[in-house]
Amino acid sequence: MKRAILPALAVFTALALFAGCGSAASGGSVSTDGSTSMEKVIGALGEYYTDAHSEVSFTYNPTGSGSGIAAVSEGRCDIGLASRALKDDEKALGLSETVLAYDGIAVIVHPDNPVSDLSLEQIAAVYTGAITNWSELGGEDSEIVLIGREAGSGTRDGFESITDTEDACQYRQELTSTGDVTATVSQNPGAIGYASLASVSDSVKVLSIDGVAPAEETVKNASYTLQRPFMLVTRADEALSETAQDFFDFATSSEAADIITAAGLVPAV
Repeated sequence: MKRAILPALAVFTALALFAGCGSAASGGSVSTDGSTSMEKVIGALGEYYTDAHSEVSFTYNPTGSGSGIAAVSEGRCDIGLASRALKDDEKALGLSETVLAYDGIAVIVHPDNPVSDLSLEQIAAVYTGAITNWSELGGEDSEIVLIGREAGSGTRDGFESITDTEDACQYRQELTSTGDVTATVSQNPGAIGYASLASVSDSVKVLSIDGVAPAEETVKNASYTLQRPFMLVTRADEALSETAQDFFDFATSSEAADIITAAGLVPAV
C-alpha cells in the first residue's frame, strides 16, 4: 500500500496522541474489506495504527463497497468499507454505518480534452446518451466514450444517485476499480469517467461542475455537488474485538484528522 505523505509535525502529533490513547490494543488483528476508493485513506490509517501497535495485524481487501458490506454482514471481516450510505435493505441485515470522511467524485477526461466545465445536467445527459459528441459541449468533433464502475461500486452508486441516472447510464466500459477508470480515461482522448477525488492522478484532467472545482474546501462547504460519504460498516448487534474497536475509535477520532486530510478527504470530525 502507498504510504500517505504527511507533514512531519502532523505525523508526530497524530502518533504521539494516538500512542497515549491506544493502550487497549495489545495484540490481535483488524480486518477490513470493501471500497477500492477508500484504499488510500484506509491504508494510511492502518499503517499509522500498526506503527503505534507493531503487534497488531491489519488487513485491507479491496473488493468494492457491495462486497465489503456483504463481508461484514457475513462475519468475514471486522469492518466493512463503503463509499456510499447503507441502503434500507442492508440496514435491515443488522448493519450500522459511521461516517469516516467525505469525498468528492471527480469527473475526469483525457488531458488534451479542451472541455473544462460541465453542468450536472450536462453530465447526466452525457451518461444517458442524450449527448454523444464532444462538439455538443464545446469540444472536438468526436464520440464521447463513457467509462464507469461496475454494479455494486459505491462510486457508481454515488455518481448515479447524485446525477439521477440510476439504471440509465450507457457505459462503454464498466471497470472494477478506481485505478482502472483513471488509467482507461488517460489513454483515450474521447473518454469521460468518474473516480474518487482522493485517487485522481495527474494523468487525467478533472472537470469543474457548474463552475466549481472539486477540492477539500468545496467538498467541505458542499458547493461541489458531486460528493459522497466514506463509511465504516459494522454489525450493530455484535461488538467488535478489543483490537478492532481500538482501531475504529482511533480512525473516527480527531487524532486521525490530519491523516484523513492528507489522503485528500474531509474528516467527519
